[in-house]
Amino acid sequence: MEGDVLDKLDDMSSMYDFDPITGNIPATKVEITVSLCVLYTQGVETKQWREFGRTEVIDNTLNPDFVRKYILDYFFEEKQNLRFDLYDVDSKSPDLSKHDFLGQVFCTLGEIVGSPASRLEKPLGTSPPSPYTNHHKKIPNIGIPGKKCGTIILSAEELSNCRDSATMQFCANKLDKKDFFGKSDPFMVFYRSNEDGTFTICHKTEVVKNTLNPVWQPFTIPVRALCNGDYDRTIKVEVYDWDRDGSHDFIGDFTTSYRELARGQSQFNVYEVINTKKKMKKKKYVNSGTVTLLSFSVESEFTFLDYIKGGTQINFTVAIDFTASNGNPSQSTSLHYMNPYQLNAYAMALKAVGEIIQDYDSDKMFPALGFGAKLPPDGRVSHEFPLNGNLENPYCNGIEGILEAYHESLKTVQLYGPTNFAPVVNHVARYAAAVQDGSQYFVLLIITDGVISDMAQTKEAIVNAAKLPMSIIIVGVGQAEFDAMVELDGDDIRVSSRGKLAERDIVQFVPFRDYMDRTGNHVLSMARLAKDVLAEIPDQFISYMKTRGVKPNPAPPPHPPSEWPKMRRFQASPSPIIFYI
Repeated sequence: MEGDVLDKLDDMSSMYDFDPITGNIPATKVEITVSLCVLYTQGVETKQWREFGRTEVIDNTLNPDFVRKYILDYFFEEKQNLRFDLYDVDSKSPDLSKHDFLGQVFCTLGEIVGSPASRLEKPLGTSPPSPYTNHHKKIPNIGIPGKKCGTIILSAEELSNCRDSATMQFCANKLDKKDFFGKSDPFMVFYRSNEDGTFTICHKTEVVKNTLNPVWQPFTIPVRALCNGDYDRTIKVEVYDWDRDGSHDFIGDFTTSYRELARGQSQFNVYEVINTKKKMKKKKYVNSGTVTLLSFSVESEFTFLDYIKGGTQINFTVAIDFTASNGNPSQSTSLHYMNPYQLNAYAMALKAVGEIIQDYDSDKMFPALGFGAKLPPDGRVSHEFPLNGNLENPYCNGIEGILEAYHESLKTVQLYGPTNFAPVVNHVARYAAAVQDGSQYFVLLIITDGVISDMAQTKEAIVNAAKLPMSIIIVGVGQAEFDAMVELDGDDIRVSSRGKLAERDIVQFVPFRDYMDRTGNHVLSMARLAKDVLAEIPDQFISYMKTRGVKPNPAPPPHPPSEWPKMRRFQASPSPIIFYI
């Protein structure tokens, strides 16, 4: 087995990259093929377009067959803007201003992979690209404004070597005793190393109570998340004694690599746990215990994009806090205040998350709910009311439709209280319970300003929802203390109710203030928030499908060439212009 695993590592290792600018590990990679165009990507911070690549040029034919492909890192949690500029090439000059600009298309990578069969068709626009990139001179617009200039077809194909996951199990022996009245409650934290020398957390084990010789449950982690395909890169493992107040005691750490772990159970995979500070103080210090790898295996699994390409839809619902603690919406100190020049925190959180998730919902119709308000005409308090006022049809058209309904609600309802989450969690759970065949997955975004009032009921709702195709994101806005919310997150201790543990960790909680850019760059703040709260969704999605034995549907077959939409002909060219991503 060892040889097979190591051979597989070598075959795959050259295919992975690390992004030194953002420090991100891509969720996966997709292969890009384009024809007769220049591909640009857009930076998150600067919003500048950067050329990613060009197709080759084929001379002396009206029917060129372009075969160049590009590989892009795909992040579910990011809005990855793409632009395709189309040219009629007049010479061999690399200067684009020397060629005739024919048209362009803007889209996101999420739009492409979220389309049926990961195949997106978009009409070709005619706006000239100047001044998108610094090297462009003014480029003439050959297209005719308002006229249809044809259709560009974009499709995404996931590289097959992004599918590997490693399953491993560890035990420890003679760890240091940290609890005064007991032994220790040990858990481990795994970190992958980055090229800049920093470390990023990639896995936490469960806590094993009151023992110095724990045996942790086996866990499975995508290979790309553990080492990003660099099998000799350092993996750091820290061992802690869990404390209820969150001040976990450091026992020690050790380092390894994916290549070492791939050896499986052997003398090479017994690690001394070292506490450096303790070692410096005590001359006779040996170690703080040992950790042993009990088992290791690698297998290819279905990926998030397999399900998306097979037609699985992600249904997005937002629930907004209308309790009185937000302040009077007509006053500038209110968290609901509508500044004509700037989005408030609620709108920013909604837009940050929603604009990414909407790419994976074909009809772009989203339920939008409110809680904690008195409703007209009788002033009854509701914790589950539609923002558009339509009980029979709470759906809003796109993210802009939700924002419009939110603004209108502030004019008609009275902020009140208390802060109850259970009704909106149960609302989405009812829909999720009706569709458990893998065709739909539900994401609920709750945006709130205060401490939850119905903790017990919400825990019970989360435990029940964990059995369903559903994830919950909670964003805290304002300056309130959200310590109690961490209990719902379940990263350290899984949420439980009435003695039952949640089957899966489906909740992610973050305070928005932690992501606010100091320079006031709200676009950057929103991007940071979305990246953090959405990063766990694909793994939560896969965990549900895997535990239920749900396999992705096969992707619909691509249209044959005879069904390709015909392009408006430029320069007497009779061929449709096809782009693949």
